[in-house]
Amino acid sequence: MIAQSAKKIEKPALNSTQLGNAERQERLALTLLSLPAILCVIAIIIIPIGWLFSLSFTGTDGNFSLENYKKMLEYKSYFRVLKTTFNVSFLTTFFCILLGYPLSYFLSQIPKKYVGIFMLTVLLPFWTSLLVRTYAWLVLLQKKGVINNFAIDMGFWEKPIKLAHNLNGTLIGMIHIMLPFMVLPLYAAMRRVDRQLIQASSNLGASPVQSFWQIFVPLSLPGVIAGSLIVFILCLGFYVTPAVLGGGRVILVSMQITAILEDQFNWGAASALGVVLLTSTFALLVIVSRFLKIDAIMFGKS
Repeated sequence: MIAQSAKKIEKPALNSTQLGNAERQERLALTLLSLPAILCVIAIIIIPIGWLFSLSFTGTDGNFSLENYKKMLEYKSYFRVLKTTFNVSFLTTFFCILLGYPLSYFLSQIPKKYVGIFMLTVLLPFWTSLLVRTYAWLVLLQKKGVINNFAIDMGFWEKPIKLAHNLNGTLIGMIHIMLPFMVLPLYAAMRRVDRQLIQASSNLGASPVQSFWQIFVPLSLPGVIAGSLIVFILCLGFYVTPAVLGGGRVILVSMQITAILEDQFNWGAASALGVVLLTSTFALLVIVSRFLKIDAIMFGKS
C-alpha cells in the first residue's frame, strides 16, 4: 500500500519561468563560488600581463609609441636571441624525449610496489635548489672538472674539452632539470595503456617489437605531447641555467630582458621583448590546439 501511494505522489511540473529562475540561481551560485578563483587569476595573471602590454607601447617620452617594436625589427640581435631561445628549447625537449621515454617505459613495466622507489630517484632533484644543481654541473663540466679528469684518466680523450660556458653545457644542465617534467606525464600515459591490447597483438602473431611500435607507442603519444609542451614552454623562460652554464655565449630572451633592464633601465623595450615571447608561446599553443585536443592530452580525458 505504501509503495502504491508513493507512486501516486508526483512532483508538480515546473513551467518555463520557474525553470529559467532555477537556471539563473544556479549560475549565480556557481559564479559566487568561483569568484575567489576569478579574482586571483585577475590579480596574478591578467593585471600583470596587461601592465606588461601597456609598458611595451610606451616610448621614452612616456607617450604611446611603437618604437620598442620597431627596434626589434631593425636590430638583428633581437632575432638572434629569439632564434637561440627556440633552438635551445627545441633541443632540450628533443633530448628529454630520448632520455625520458625509455625511463618512463621501464617505470611502467615494473611492478607497482617498486615504482615508488624508482620514482623517488626521478623526483629527487626537486629537493635541491635549482641554483645549487646548476653550479654542481659547472663544477663537473669545467675544463679541470670531474668529467674531464675522469675521461683523460680513462683514455677517452687526451686534452680537456670544453663542456661548460657554451651550448653543450647549457643543454646538459637544462635537460637534467627538465627531465622529470617529461617523465611524469609520460609515465601516466603509459600506465593507462591497456596491457590486454599488447597480449592480443601477440596472440595475433605480432612480435614484441611490432607490438611495441604499432600498439604501445601510438597509445603513449599523448604523454609525449603533454611532456613536450610542458618542457618546451618552461624552457622558453629559463634564466639561471643558461646564464651560469652558457657563460654569456648562449643568450636567451630572459637574459636579454635582464640585460636591458640592468644596462638601459628601459622597461618599454624589455616589456616588448616579453610580449613577443608571450605571444609566440600563445601562438604555438593555438597551432597545436588546432590539430590536437590539449585538455584531453594534458589531463588524460577521453
